[in-house]
Amino acid sequence: MKKSDFVHLHLHTQYSFLDGLCKIPPLMEKARELGFHALALTDSEGMFGAVEFYDQAINHGIKPIIGCEVYMAPRSRKERGGGGIREASYHLTLLAATDEGYRNLMNLVSIGFLEGYYYRPRIDKEILAELSRGIIALSGCLKGEIPFLIHQGREEEAVKIAGMYKEIMGKDNFFLEIMDLSLPEQDKINRKLLEIARKLDIPVVASNDVHYINKEDAEVHDVLLCIQTKTTLSSSRRLRFGSQEFYLKSPREMKELFKELPQAIHNTLEIADRCNIKIPSDTFYLPRFPVPEGYTPDTYLEKLVWEGARNRFGEISPEVKERLEYELRVIKNMRFSGYFLIVKDFIDSARKMNIPVGPGRGSTAGSLVAYCLGITEVNPLKYGLIFERFLNPGRKSLPDIDVDFCDKRRDEVIHYVKKKYGEDRVCQIITFGTMAAKAAIRDAARALEIPYQEADKIAKLVPDTPGISLEEALKKSPELRQAQEKYPELFRISRALEGTVRHPSVHAAGVVIAPARLTHFTPLYRAKEGDVTTQYDMNALSRIGLLKMDFLGLKTLTVIDTTLQMVKNKDPRVEEKLYSLDDPKTYALLREGKTKGVFQLESEGMRKVLRAIEPAKFEDIIVVLALYRPGPMGGGEIENFVKRKKGEKEIEYLHPLLEPILKDTYGIILFQEQVMRIAHELAGFTMEEADDLRKAMGKKVPQIMKKAKTKFIQGAKEKGIDEATAEKIFDMMAYFAGYGFN
Repeated sequence: MKKSDFVHLHLHTQYSFLDGLCKIPPLMEKARELGFHALALTDSEGMFGAVEFYDQAINHGIKPIIGCEVYMAPRSRKERGGGGIREASYHLTLLAATDEGYRNLMNLVSIGFLEGYYYRPRIDKEILAELSRGIIALSGCLKGEIPFLIHQGREEEAVKIAGMYKEIMGKDNFFLEIMDLSLPEQDKINRKLLEIARKLDIPVVASNDVHYINKEDAEVHDVLLCIQTKTTLSSSRRLRFGSQEFYLKSPREMKELFKELPQAIHNTLEIADRCNIKIPSDTFYLPRFPVPEGYTPDTYLEKLVWEGARNRFGEISPEVKERLEYELRVIKNMRFSGYFLIVKDFIDSARKMNIPVGPGRGSTAGSLVAYCLGITEVNPLKYGLIFERFLNPGRKSLPDIDVDFCDKRRDEVIHYVKKKYGEDRVCQIITFGTMAAKAAIRDAARALEIPYQEADKIAKLVPDTPGISLEEALKKSPELRQAQEKYPELFRISRALEGTVRHPSVHAAGVVIAPARLTHFTPLYRAKEGDVTTQYDMNALSRIGLLKMDFLGLKTLTVIDTTLQMVKNKDPRVEEKLYSLDDPKTYALLREGKTKGVFQLESEGMRKVLRAIEPAKFEDIIVVLALYRPGPMGGGEIENFVKRKKGEKEIEYLHPLLEPILKDTYGIILFQEQVMRIAHELAGFTMEEADDLRKAMGKKVPQIMKKAKTKFIQGAKEKGIDEATAEKIFDMMAYFAGYGFN
């Protein structure tokens, strides 16, 4: 991309919670449209959106500059109170120039939360001096220390502080930030900043403190500030920005604003050129698992797997041997042996502490290695589960093993992991609450002073469909459309706010384990409740290659465990019968829908499906779980399945080769494994390719689907299937894969 004449170096996205309105994808679209070759992220307090910003910028052909607007304590970060500024902190803009600077910045914002929190996370000049290498600092907005002192008439102090920052950051690494946002006090402050610049030989740089993308977004941003401060638009005490100039101005607009100061514009390009960090996407950072002397992670894993196989099967059959050899080969080639050892270790430790552990969840059950290690209790060979659905050799990404623990004792497992790998290397993961359709209506209505009862009534008109957008809701509800006619402003603002990040919180299950101190990879956040989490969410942590685990706390495990203990206390000999999967009395209860309190089978709708399907074997329960989902329910597949099962409707196969794959589900595709088998057996896809197809079908990406369809039809023709039939089969797969269960 051709270099632009100016680069924004002070910009807030929606990760400046309830302060920034820029959602990153539309921000990048606009930046590309305006011709920016580079763009900086400087969210308040943290770096929560840094990985998303970095990747989106690269995808849009824009150079990402990662920074943060930090808060500076007037004196020590450990001091509370005082300093002459509300909440005892000043703003300072920091930009990572090098990879070392990026790591130092992560460290600084973590220290702000972990050591300096007072109203806000704060650092101080002492720690900034210690961790300033590779960082460029800008003096900040009107709430920066130097502009604040100028505004108070304390000009000598402002000069002194500017000199201190120059000394801390080093020559050419500290810039005085000049803004023109049509604010009354700004002209005077800019004049004094230029005087200080000349006096101390400090370069100046132009910025615009961007908080929203387009000028017309100022009104929506005003509402966002009202939501943040729990005030209304008419309130005299509410937070106001004082102008509508905090938008993503074009290079031309910025050059015009600062035509008397061309050097301040040119310096944005100089800084952008100097900022060159890389967040690699092809690396994994696995903690080192301590193996016994004489072993490597690979050889130790092999030893444990074959021992486990003998315990599970007694004599190892050729089928088990072949599958284990294949899985081990893939795991070793992908260098994931340590990963499996880590998971086995904390599951074994939980069991030793008598903490109930679930039998396995999700795609992990497709691994025979996991079964032999005791990570799962499900034999994948018995249920025709596919290893590539769990670990695809063609796609370099960490496997995803989610583990259920008794909800009352989950924290003991996390404590064990922290003790084993180090407190500074293990912590819980952040998640972000966003404004869904109903919340956006209620929040906007409060700021617009629409009576609560009226706002609540309007919000309740949004259907209770998970993840439904306001746009979709308006199509479905005539009453909601009538409300929109009455309150057009409310709906315009609600739509603009919808999907905006509202607040951070602790992920219900996510835990990350790093091979070194966490702040080397991710900044940390401390919630008001005291919980420490990463600032990067699950997706960002996966993207940067850290090991994340889902430690799920499940109340049902506690209930089952208590029940088992009660039964065993009455009759210790009953042990074996407790785990039977073919007990006739159990199936009689299931057929009657008597499943209140039974995990995943307790809702009224689920009990209705049980009564209709009349399960007689364990596989029937799997079918019930797969059918009771929005896709099959909406498509009438439950009724279709029941009629075929009872012989009231003929079972049809588009091609004879489909029969062995779909026989158990009466010709209906219910499972992702069936989609993969069809691609493999009818069109010659490898299992890795079949898994990629399954994933693409779930996401419905048009370009990928078109390419996959051509490949599928060509492969099917080579197997003797005519083109028209192959096309029908592919379309059927695409339809079912949209909601298939694994």
